[in-house]
Amino acid sequence: MPATVSRGRGRRTINEINMVPFIDVMLVLLIIFMVTAPLIAPSMINLPTVGRAATQPDQVIQVVINKDEGLDLKLENRTQRLPLQAIAAAVTQAQAGQPPGSSAVVISADRDVRYDSVVKVMDTLQRAGVQRVGLAVQVAK
Repeated sequence: MPATVSRGRGRRTINEINMVPFIDVMLVLLIIFMVTAPLIAPSMINLPTVGRAATQPDQVIQVVINKDEGLDLKLENRTQRLPLQAIAAAVTQAQAGQPPGSSAVVISADRDVRYDSVVKVMDTLQRAGVQRVGLAVQVAK
């Protein structure tokens, strides 16, 4: 409801917004954020370490993602170029004679390969029931 001012005979409305309460609320919120910001601890994540597996795998199956995003399957000194759907079938077939968890799949990707391609391969392998999937990395010197 607009405020009214009476001067003499007539009444006239004031069409201005009072900014003082708005500024007061903003200053109070600013003070609250300034006080609570140092109290919030930055999130810390626990990164995995290399070489901490409880048992070493008996068989290592390597899936290589090339620059052209082609997939190669390396198994016992043999290399085959296969599509994504055939990789999952070949890996599960190679693990068929092994006890569960005794063989591991390592994904090696070229540095210039899109991250999306690596995730698709990992997802396909995990949906096929592969239990141990890892990524090959090169240690910086």
